[in-house]
Amino acid sequence: MMGLEPKSHFAGRVQPQADYRVTLDGRDLSRLIAPNLISLSLSESRAEEADTLDIVLDDSKNTFDIPKRGAAIKVAIGWVGEPLVDKGTFTVDEVEHSGAPDIITIRARSASMTEAMHERREQSWHAATIGAIVRAIASRHSLKPAIGAALEQIAIAHVDQTHESDMAFLTRLAKRYDAVMNVKDLNLLFMPIGTGKTASGKALAVLPITRASGDQHRYHIAQRESYAAVRAHYHSNSKGKRKSVIVGGENNRNVKVLPEDYATEAEARAAAQAEFARTQRSQSTLDYTLALGRAEIFPELPVTVSGFKPEIDETPWLVKKATHTINDGGFTSALELEVRDDPTTARHRTHFRKGGQ
Repeated sequence: MMGLEPKSHFAGRVQPQADYRVTLDGRDLSRLIAPNLISLSLSESRAEEADTLDIVLDDSKNTFDIPKRGAAIKVAIGWVGEPLVDKGTFTVDEVEHSGAPDIITIRARSASMTEAMHERREQSWHAATIGAIVRAIASRHSLKPAIGAALEQIAIAHVDQTHESDMAFLTRLAKRYDAVMNVKDLNLLFMPIGTGKTASGKALAVLPITRASGDQHRYHIAQRESYAAVRAHYHSNSKGKRKSVIVGGENNRNVKVLPEDYATEAEARAAAQAEFARTQRSQSTLDYTLALGRAEIFPELPVTVSGFKPEIDETPWLVKKATHTINDGGFTSALELEVRDDPTTARHRTHFRKGGQ
C-alpha cells in the first residue's frame, strides 16, 4: 500500500491521503509506483463495456520496464488508515511510451473479458431458458455464472446467434430483458437492472450522498426518450398472425415501436417492458463528482441525494457508471446516475395490454 502525499492543509488539519495497492503478475509495485504516479483511473460500468484501468507513470528516470500485453494487474484503492477496496484483476491491453518527458501509459481491461468472448460464431438456441444459455456460455469461457433469480427460468422459444460474438449476443439478450451483463473477476453476471442486490443475492444498502460531498454536478432532463408506451410485435404460433403487446400508458400517442418481431407473446412483452423501463430511467440523469472519492461505490448501487433542487432530491437514483481517479489532486469519484425504479413510488407504474398490428 502506498499513499499520495497530501498537497495542502485546512485549518491545520491534513487532508486525507489517497492509498492504493497495485500488483503486476503477483509482484507488489505500489512503492515503486508511488513517487512516479501521474494518475490512476478506474472506470466501472454495468454495460457491455469492460471495466478499464488506466495508469500513467513518469518514466523520465527510466524506472519502469514496459509491461507485456496480457499481464495481470490487481488493484485496490481507498484512503490511508482505512481498509482498501479490492477492485479486482485487469489484463494489460494497451501500453504507450511517449516523451519527452518520458511517460508510460498502461490501459488494462477487466480480466476474463477475453478475446475468445469477442470471436464471432454461429449458434441457434431452441427452447432454452436464459439460465441455460448464460451457463453454457460461461462454461465455454471458464467463467462462473451469476444469474438473477427473476431471469433464470425465463424461456426463449428460439434465438439465433448469427455471426455474433458471445459478448455481443449476451449484450443483446441483456438489453431485451433489461439486465446487467458483465464479466468481473471470472464471474459472468446476468442480473436485472436496479434490483438492489449483489450477485450472491444480498440486498444493497441505499447510499446517501449530500451536496456538500461533491464539487461538480450536472442534472439533465431529456424529453426525446419520454415515450408514453412501447409496442412490440410477435407472431401467433397457431395462425402466424402478427400481433402486438403494449407496455406503458393507456393512450396510443407517443408510442415507441420496437423494430424486431418476437417468437412469442411473452418474449414481446419482456422486450417492451425492458425498453419502457430503459426510457423511464434515461429521462433524468445526474452526473456528480465526489471531492473525496469513495471506492466502495460501484454500478447498480442505489443512491439518494440531498441538498439540490427538490426534483433532484426526490428522485431515487441508480449508479450507472463510476470512475475513480487518483492523481496529484487527490482521490475523486465521478458518478453517472440514472433514475431507479422505486417500487414505493407510482411514477414508474406500467400497464400491459394486447393489441392487433
